[in-house]
Amino acid sequence: MKHFYINLIFFFVIVISGCKATKPEAIRKEPWISLFNGKDLNDWFVKIHHHEPGENFGNTFRAEDGVIKVRYDQYGDFNNQFGHLYYKVPFSYYHLVLEYRFTGELHKGAPDYTLRNSGVMFHSQDPRTMPKEQDWPISIEMQFLGGLGDGKPRPTGNMCSPGTKVVYKGELAEDHCINSTSDTYDGDQWVKAELIVLGDSLVTHLINGDTVLQYSKPQIGGGVVNRFDPLVKQDGKLLKEGFIALQSEGQPVEFRNIKLMDLRGKIK
Repeated sequence: MKHFYINLIFFFVIVISGCKATKPEAIRKEPWISLFNGKDLNDWFVKIHHHEPGENFGNTFRAEDGVIKVRYDQYGDFNNQFGHLYYKVPFSYYHLVLEYRFTGELHKGAPDYTLRNSGVMFHSQDPRTMPKEQDWPISIEMQFLGGLGDGKPRPTGNMCSPGTKVVYKGELAEDHCINSTSDTYDGDQWVKAELIVLGDSLVTHLINGDTVLQYSKPQIGGGVVNRFDPLVKQDGKLLKEGFIALQSEGQPVEFRNIKLMDLRGKIK
């Protein structure tokens, strides 16, 4: 893991310096930033489909017991009220770490594909630029899936692309989602997910310490997102930065130990 991380930093150096060489002593360690204080959501804000930015409908996102919980006990029918909880500022070059676990049952009316399904969105548009009826933010998603207990593989740490595209294995991917090579995780166990984002160049997904997916050149394009502001969806525009958001789409889920290292300061 250490050598892999150093290699990524060297990749970052090459990208921003036009392939100029650097020395190991030029890399300095930066502190981790805790994005969630374990007590409240004061550093976060909400956008839920059918609702205005800032309205935490049904207390969907809540800070309890030192974790962020996604719950639907104040909902009626789910009614496609897909939601996202955004950290207050955007990021560009960073290493994000968090843990998640699925709990409870899929809420009534939620689509079948959202069973034990959540994720973290990144390079997201500012939710304050989303019309009330836009269903998903234009963003890249590190998708989290839980095993269904049926013995069939169901990888996690996948990539999905609402209103976006990525370059995978040297080609602009046309599929909305790309599966990772991760193991399947059943039950309500905590799973550690890591996301290393180098602006509009390399993106790496890790699950429980293992690299499970890599791709590059995240950019606006493709479908899935509906009722967006056309001035925001500029197809072909590379995504160099954006907001980070935790997802709500009908399955109760919990998040904890959310921290980030800003990689912009790692080069002297």
